[in-house]
Amino acid sequence: MDLPDPLHDALETHLDTPVQDVIAVSGGCIANACRLETDAAPLFLKWGDADVARTFPGEAAGLEALAAADSDLHVPAVEAIDVPTQERPGFLLLAWINTGRQGRRFWEDFGRGLAHLHRTTADRYGFDRDNFIGQLPQSNTWRDAWPEFFRRERLEPQVERARENDRWKAAWDAPLKRLDRRLDDLLPADPPASVLHGDLWKGNFMVTAIGKPALIDPATYYGHREADLAMTELFGGFEATFYDAYREAWPLEPGYDERREVYNLYHLINHLNHFGAGYANSVASTLQTFA
Repeated sequence: MDLPDPLHDALETHLDTPVQDVIAVSGGCIANACRLETDAAPLFLKWGDADVARTFPGEAAGLEALAAADSDLHVPAVEAIDVPTQERPGFLLLAWINTGRQGRRFWEDFGRGLAHLHRTTADRYGFDRDNFIGQLPQSNTWRDAWPEFFRRERLEPQVERARENDRWKAAWDAPLKRLDRRLDDLLPADPPASVLHGDLWKGNFMVTAIGKPALIDPATYYGHREADLAMTELFGGFEATFYDAYREAWPLEPGYDERREVYNLYHLINHLNHFGAGYANSVASTLQTFA
């Protein structure tokens, strides 16, 4: 794989060492991705034009926040980041994760590690910067009350986007209003503002060479920890031992099953905005549960 010459030169300047080889990496759906071989260590590189590179600062800030939390979960270090110029694309450079097979206690370690991660908290709900959920903007304006944050920074922007893109159905307005009226009762007012991965599904973790879980591609903010757990259940779920270990480390309050549907509605509308009508039935079904 060949990198654009200006990007190659910029990377060597940042690294202060030659790039020996560039190997394409599959799996990404937004940015170009590759492995860089250097004299010091292999590195993971994401790069792309302005529309792609605008997601990198938020991703880098999220990785740094997760890495700073008190948890055994592996988070790749941010080595370098730079915005696009007229001559070259923008890029995000991360430590390379050598991969392996899941260890015997992988899911237990993952559940317990996530609970420990969530013990790192802030005083309010939000994040120091906005970021992206997939390719779409995610607002993280600080709020003092959790239901207010979830209403203003999560549901309302996605619904507004769906309306603008003609993907919202008029029949959904009534159940959405009922949900909005109930939101302050459904969600806790002031749960611990845990540091969250924000987009925790099976595509956003890896297995390290020693069989431990690693977190990648976050959409980080500080919020109710159940929002992370809910996302893990949206597309098939994790192994049962993951949830058992999490609950053993930090039990959940009654009512999680209902709150899970509220939290995942955000992701379903986001997928509706990303991918279209294939998610309309799921949005409608979730809304009806609150009608």
